[in-house]
Amino acid sequence: MKKILLTSFDTWLSEQQSNSSDDLLIELAKMTDIYDDLYFLRRLPVDVEVASCLVIAKINQLQPDYIICCGMAASYKNLSIEVIASSISVTPTDITSKIPLENSGEKILRTIVNVEQLVTGTKTVDISYDCGKFVCEGLYYSVLNHLSKSQLPIPCIFVHVPILHQENLIGILADFIVIMNNLVRGNRE
Repeated sequence: MKKILLTSFDTWLSEQQSNSSDDLLIELAKMTDIYDDLYFLRRLPVDVEVASCLVIAKINQLQPDYIICCGMAASYKNLSIEVIASSISVTPTDITSKIPLENSGEKILRTIVNVEQLVTGTKTVDISYDCGKFVCEGLYYSVLNHLSKSQLPIPCIFVHVPILHQENLIGILADFIVIMNNLVRGNRE
């Protein structure tokens, strides 16, 4: 069996009752007959440095075959798979500031996964080239950077998850399972 590491974030605003990325992993964990070797690192703190350290430590300890990092995108309607991550991200307290990208030393990393093939068979999954300049992008960049520097050819993707409710849960969960199955089948660039 192949080991899949799945991560999610905790809430970051006082009015949030949950984080949809964590809600999705909770639903996936209930489906124990899907995969035997799913490893969850749930409710990561909404802090790029701390979350990155926790995920990288888990990667080093677990040595997974695949990594799926998840984050909430409250304004989205569909799952969204991120193709790239930038070295420029902001913390939740800095979200209102504007960061000039020209001459900023921004570095961009791309997943080794062929995202177009990854979404084959899904109903409504978007492909994105803008991870959002928030903790999601910071974590994704840190993980991709760690894998690259450590020369670990582990396929890693970041999936943004919309708010889940009764009307969309089954479809989003089904699409997420298709994405996992396609990832395990090997969709690399």
